[in-house]
Amino acid sequence: MPSAPSTSSPHPGLDAGVGAAARPGRGPLAGLRVVDASTLFAGPLTAMHLGDLGADVVKVEHPRRPDPARGHGPAKDGHNLWYKTLGRNKRTMTLDLSTDGGRDVFRRLAGTADVVVENFRPDTLERWGLGYAELSAGNPGLVLARITGFGQVGPYRRRPGFGTLAEAMSGFAAMTGTPDGPPTLPPFGLADGITSFAAAYAVLAALHARHATGSGQVVDLSIVEPMLAVLGPQITQWDQLHTVQPRTGNRSANNAPRNTYRCADGRWVAVSTSAQSIAERVMRLVGRPDVVSQEWFATGAGRVAHADELDSAVAAWIAQRTRDEVVAAFERAQAAVAPIYDASDIAADPQYAALHTIVRVDDPDLGPTAMQNVPFRLSATPGSIRFTGRRQGADTDEILAELGYPDDEIAAFRAAGVI
Repeated sequence: MPSAPSTSSPHPGLDAGVGAAARPGRGPLAGLRVVDASTLFAGPLTAMHLGDLGADVVKVEHPRRPDPARGHGPAKDGHNLWYKTLGRNKRTMTLDLSTDGGRDVFRRLAGTADVVVENFRPDTLERWGLGYAELSAGNPGLVLARITGFGQVGPYRRRPGFGTLAEAMSGFAAMTGTPDGPPTLPPFGLADGITSFAAAYAVLAALHARHATGSGQVVDLSIVEPMLAVLGPQITQWDQLHTVQPRTGNRSANNAPRNTYRCADGRWVAVSTSAQSIAERVMRLVGRPDVVSQEWFATGAGRVAHADELDSAVAAWIAQRTRDEVVAAFERAQAAVAPIYDASDIAADPQYAALHTIVRVDDPDLGPTAMQNVPFRLSATPGSIRFTGRRQGADTDEILAELGYPDDEIAAFRAAGVI
């Protein structure tokens, strides 16, 4: 049975022969092995987070139908840019799980693992003889993370599920957009990203429980639920008041002024006044100290009722100044403001530079390539990006050899389409 996390790998035989660039990390999860059998975004992002913290992640893809994420988004010289980040810190192998040989290899691989991440529709692994009962028979400490659109039970369990559906069914789209406009979806995989953090958290909780019980378990996670969990008290509000949060555009239903504002140079800033003291500073700064003494100004609800007046004052003041002038004035007044950035602004910002939020990683296809770093810092055992996303099946032969398969059997697998 794989051991709990340690500073050395519990599977030294499987580390043999790994290229220096693709060796397991030395972060806080060093010694853990993760098999990523998922596709697209929530599952692969989960495995990426674990790999960033030092786990040895083995990405398993169908030999003729690679992860569709490899074809999403922009590419340079035929190399997908998104997958360079999504596939980072993962060795890659190909395996057809619908074949007897592929299933045998997967069972052996899972027998060396601490965690398997999958997002097939419910019952698919069971149909292949790869359910938790089979995978954990020789590896009782295994944690199987099952990430689906709607979970393993319930009337929607077999529906195809994507982040967009979670953003729709969680209430997010209903509360996003202008009051007179349509429900609005995010322009990126928001639900997948939130799910990936929740799944990594759940996996670590299950691994911690293994210390006490000696046994692994199944993590059942739908993409809908983590999205719902971060959207505030909408369920409690409905339960107690039978009201739903309306669409308010960039305004807030809880405080004012809160909006995006255009500056004299055509750039934009965002202002928030969640705290009473900040709201007072903002209105004094923009030349409206008179409203601060009004009785209604003392509460967020009162300010929301006068949002038009407050917004107009802030917008007019900001429209007469450049973005840099606005930000400097707000900082002097200790009021909350942020420039609205795109990627070019982020790459040049000194705060992001101080945090090492963006790092350059050597890539064999693109050369030094910038990407987001691990999103937090640990003082003693930091995570790291050791290598970028690798080509499909780049490590298949090496991993099979580590699992004990001789060259002739590997060649037979290839001839039969197993790999």
